[in-house]
Amino acid sequence: MRPLIGKGISVFGRYPSLRPAFPTTPGHHSATAQRAYLSGNPPVHGKLASNFSMSAASKSFSTVLLGGGVASGYFAREWIKEGGKGSDLAIISDDTVVAYERPALSKAYLFPEGAARLPGFYTSVGVGGERQDPTWYSSHGIEYLTETAIKSADLKNKTLTTEDGTAISFEKLVIGTGARVTRLEDFKTPGADLEGVYYLRKVADADALLEGIAEAKKKGPDVNIVIVGGGYIGMEVGAGLVKHGVNLTLVFPESRLMERLLTPELAGFYEKYYEGKGVKLIKKDLVTALEGTDGKVTTAVLKSGKRLPVDLVVVGTGARPNVELFKGAVDLLEGPPGGIKVDGRLQTSAPGVFAVGDVAAFKPAFTGELTRQEHVTNARLTGAYVAREILTPGTQPEYDYLPFFYSREFDLSWQFYGQSQGDPVHFGDQSSGKFGAYWIKDGTVVGAFLESGSEEENAAIKKVIQTKAKAPSDLQAQGLAFAASL
Repeated sequence: MRPLIGKGISVFGRYPSLRPAFPTTPGHHSATAQRAYLSGNPPVHGKLASNFSMSAASKSFSTVLLGGGVASGYFAREWIKEGGKGSDLAIISDDTVVAYERPALSKAYLFPEGAARLPGFYTSVGVGGERQDPTWYSSHGIEYLTETAIKSADLKNKTLTTEDGTAISFEKLVIGTGARVTRLEDFKTPGADLEGVYYLRKVADADALLEGIAEAKKKGPDVNIVIVGGGYIGMEVGAGLVKHGVNLTLVFPESRLMERLLTPELAGFYEKYYEGKGVKLIKKDLVTALEGTDGKVTTAVLKSGKRLPVDLVVVGTGARPNVELFKGAVDLLEGPPGGIKVDGRLQTSAPGVFAVGDVAAFKPAFTGELTRQEHVTNARLTGAYVAREILTPGTQPEYDYLPFFYSREFDLSWQFYGQSQGDPVHFGDQSSGKFGAYWIKDGTVVGAFLESGSEEENAAIKKVIQTKAKAPSDLQAQGLAFAASL
């Protein structure tokens, strides 16, 4: 696992040694201003106060949540909602900002106009909840440590140790370390370390990508960008970047976009749509090397022998769970998709230790198989579930989750529930813009996909999967009406 990178700095809380020298001021929400507060350097009359460090020998908390992703924000929200004391909770994160709705990064954050920016998408605005900006955590007494590196975890003795040697003890630990992007270095791709290669996981990544585009445009109007990957991230990032007027190419080894989910018929619609926006798709091919001049990427070399001129390369080839810190301490799911094994209450094999979000491997009742769900909805739900479980143990049903994915690209918007296994049955008219598919396995509808559905229609296809509806012989003819009839 890439260690939780940072400075070991505290943002808020009840310990004087960890508290910034100046109070958090509402209104300072830009990445720069927030980093100033979160690093202990709040702006004072346009200047920065002197730095301070979390260098005390040890600190103790009732509950510690390790990780600053979506699950952390929703854990904190539920903790306070259910009567938990903020002073009992510490959140430790390697990010420079408090928890935010990560899906915004591959969507509106990349837009050249009307772009999403903090404080607009802190958790829990994704569900219409209160905006949990830095002041929110401060006002509730929650200790939120950002830019903080954990170098070791001793689960038997219930202690985390930061890079500066501070020992943080806990009674309950929630592991929300999430996943890290798969990098070209992981494939040993020559030229992976050249300047101009970007990934997207955090606000800082998105900012760097936008800065890279701006710099490239200074050299001329024709900016060439290659996106490595034709999956979820590749499609969403592509939809955002094409708005910048760049020459965009997606390169991916599969025979179609989002091959693991979309049927050839569904993928064909999105491929034509993207091509209509000027996006070039290169299928069944790989970027095997990057070449550059003066340390800056200039060429993407493909397995087929093609050489693509590039100013920037964006890599969207999946993610890997951050479990290395806990090897030997908790049971891990060996092999893909990896992760930390949890039971029905999201507890790991270590007493008093839970896992949430992308890193947790659990068994949804729908599949009965250990899996990880890299999706914001699961992150929100697992975070809230474990908060309740710690506060009121055993009083709620075991955690369950219906596999769900959604995406928004250009003026398109789709939702999917269940599994894309079995025989697909397509319905609707693609030319009308509203269409979808069901997947049938052993006579049961196990998957449902709908493009441009209303709130009611999306709820209807979800119900089809939840109820394990049997497929009628005229399912194709009924189409969306079948879902509405249940």
